[in-house]
Amino acid sequence: MKKLLLVAVVGLMVVASVVLFKTMTVSSGKTETPPASRIVLDKQALAERLAAAVQFQTIFYEDPALFDEKEFKGFQKFLERSFPAVHATMQKEIVGDYSLLYTWKGQDDKAMPILLAAHMDVVPAESGWGKNWRYPPFQGNIADGFIWGRGTLDDKVSVLGILEATEKLIKEGYVPRRTIYLAFGHDEEVGGKHGAAKIAALLQSRGVKLDYVLDEALTITEGVVPNVSKPVALVGIAEKGCLSIELSVEGEGGHSSMPPPQTAIGILSSAISKLEQNQFPVRMEGPVKKMFEALSPDMPVGMKAVFANLWLFKGLVEKKLASAPRTNALVRTTVAPTIFQAGVKENVLATKARAVVNYRLLPGDTIDEVLLKVRKTINDPRVKIVALEGFKSNPSKIADPQSEGYRAVQKAIYQVFPEVTVAPGLVVAATDSRYYSAITGNVLHFLPIRLRADDLRRLHGTDERISLEDYSRVVSFYVQLIRNEGTAQ
Repeated sequence: MKKLLLVAVVGLMVVASVVLFKTMTVSSGKTETPPASRIVLDKQALAERLAAAVQFQTIFYEDPALFDEKEFKGFQKFLERSFPAVHATMQKEIVGDYSLLYTWKGQDDKAMPILLAAHMDVVPAESGWGKNWRYPPFQGNIADGFIWGRGTLDDKVSVLGILEATEKLIKEGYVPRRTIYLAFGHDEEVGGKHGAAKIAALLQSRGVKLDYVLDEALTITEGVVPNVSKPVALVGIAEKGCLSIELSVEGEGGHSSMPPPQTAIGILSSAISKLEQNQFPVRMEGPVKKMFEALSPDMPVGMKAVFANLWLFKGLVEKKLASAPRTNALVRTTVAPTIFQAGVKENVLATKARAVVNYRLLPGDTIDEVLLKVRKTINDPRVKIVALEGFKSNPSKIADPQSEGYRAVQKAIYQVFPEVTVAPGLVVAATDSRYYSAITGNVLHFLPIRLRADDLRRLHGTDERISLEDYSRVVSFYVQLIRNEGTAQ
């Protein structure tokens, strides 16, 4: 007994020593970054152009019949007027009728080009804006230190920010070391099949291979990442996949006074309940594991010890992450019933019940695996299961956080936002940059805007806005990223 106790004590001492050693040897991944070159910008002029861009209602609806061609064509003309140097220097192509591809020829033909992506379309603003919006969503007001309106966060801010940066650099006489493509899709909010998909296919047909693509999605957050007090700049290195599944059940109908043992609605409800009760397993790996490893040096000692020793605490961490919707999305393939349709009258049995269940796939899972699990879980021949063709994609490839592209983005972030911590991350929503995976192994996601906790609701919500100061730093980031590519001529 004494020997067993001694062995246990020694074992605990060894474990404690390993935990302490790993905790004490955790170091920040931040490297020495040369200071940024001085960037002089006219904040008011920048704000006025972004505000003018907001006034074009480049809305892409789910219903194609609502598409307003005049708004998109008008926006293209506005870009030509606003950025004359860009349009005089770069080759511009209209792809898929409304998307834009600019080619900025570099000095070194042998160097792999890069692509800066954004999208011109926005989501609708709900009717009755006067009850909810402080300023009209498409009026482009500049007030209280902010530019207000739809697109100031998603994603005209990127389109205008990139063009402001390139316009400035061209006027300074800058010529990039390697070719830079600017790709602005027009239908990202509904899947990007006619915009980014066609731009990517066009580049692939020309044999173009890209070093990296930089698109929107992740940002600089303040007070959002638990246990980290510093602002955090997350650079997405992977994107979850997306799949919507239609479930339907047909019944005989009839009067509700004489119901069968199970109605169509009951059968379908049971199927959905089974899916919710049989979740995909939790997996903290890949981008999410790398994110916490990068952030752990800025955490309190206790949390630093936990994330420095995931070999011991991984199970506890996964359980904690899975307990809240926001972090649960980072560690598993999620299931979300989003549509349920059945019945026409309270005393009439429904002859058909229909539901749509949306899955967001963690890297490592596939559409085929999700469908197989759905069929096995429901296990009821009365339920028809069909994968919808709309938003449908496997998870993206995982970009390399040690790649030249990632390091370039990281360097520019530290130069413009020296107060932040940079970490790789996982994009849980869907963007259209996944189409570029055929011509690059590194699709990165970073939009250089600052989001405080109360700003998250503004994305696709009411009172979308960006401060004049934050927008000027958006432009500064793109200027610095491009300047780092070479020396002005």
